Amino acid sequence: MRRWVLAMTALGLVAGLTSACRLPRSGEHTVVASFYPLYFIAERVAGRYNDVVDLTPPGVEPHEYELTVRQVAQIDLAKVGFYEHGVSPSVDQAMENDSPDHALDVTDVVHLAAPVTGSGVESTSDDKDPHFWQDPTLMAQATRAFATTMAEADPAHAAYYRTQGQRLVRDLDRLDTAYAETLASCRIRTVVVSHDAFEYLARRYDVDVVPIAGLEPDAEPSLQRLHDLTTLIHDRGVSTVFFETLASPDLAESLAGDLGIHTAVLDPVEGLSSHDPHATYLTLMRQNLAALAKAGDCS
Repeated sequence: MRRWVLAMTALGLVAGLTSACRLPRSGEHTVVASFYPLYFIAERVAGRYNDVVDLTPPGVEPHEYELTVRQVAQIDLAKVGFYEHGVSPSVDQAMENDSPDHALDVTDVVHLAAPVTGSGVESTSDDKDPHFWQDPTLMAQATRAFATTMAEADPAHAAYYRTQGQRLVRDLDRLDTAYAETLASCRIRTVVVSHDAFEYLARRYDVDVVPIAGLEPDAEPSLQRLHDLTTLIHDRGVSTVFFETLASPDLAESLAGDLGIHTAVLDPVEGLSSHDPHATYLTLMRQNLAALAKAGDCS
């Protein structure tokens, strides 16, 4: 009896070691998305039949995140990859070198705009503003393209992916309508934000978004830039300086404190924080709309 127990124990140890040394399982039904807005689309469209993986952990800036070795292996094995070239260099490299069977770069279907000129924020001529998801109509374009990619990658469920894509597009259309109707009535149409992540929103809904810093969240404004902002805030009656969830609030709080005005959160929706486990792109965008309506004195 003792010899039998020892034999079973030895077999268990061997099985455990073998399991620990196995390669990652097949990614036949895995979709990898480079950061949250794309993960949101992928989960809504394909989550029923696929394991959808957000490569950027919650609470982390996607611009700065470096993939782990395990995540590179996930990309290599995945059936579908969904990413935006230029947001994360490590994701770009992995998608190029270890590309899934089907990969969709959202910049192939959504036109990225250049940063607004004359804003006082430094940028290079070849910069592209990546924050397209602040315009729900562009999110709808990305959704349609992703649904098509999923239909091609998994023809057995093509009708389901297309239907789910259409449902999400309808939700995005309703969000677009809510923004257009609410922001049309704002008395104050200048929005001061900590970094330049909201220009697509500004174009779509005809508001003037003025960033303290540039496209990078950790950029430092010049003293002249801060002086110009102080003058603009006084002249336009701005009541609120917005800061973000995944970046330091120090600049916004310092500027608002000096001027005796309010601060509030305007979420760029680049990634989820750990504060609200039930948050989604749609709920966060509606929270942003409420904050903009309050700051803008919208009727």
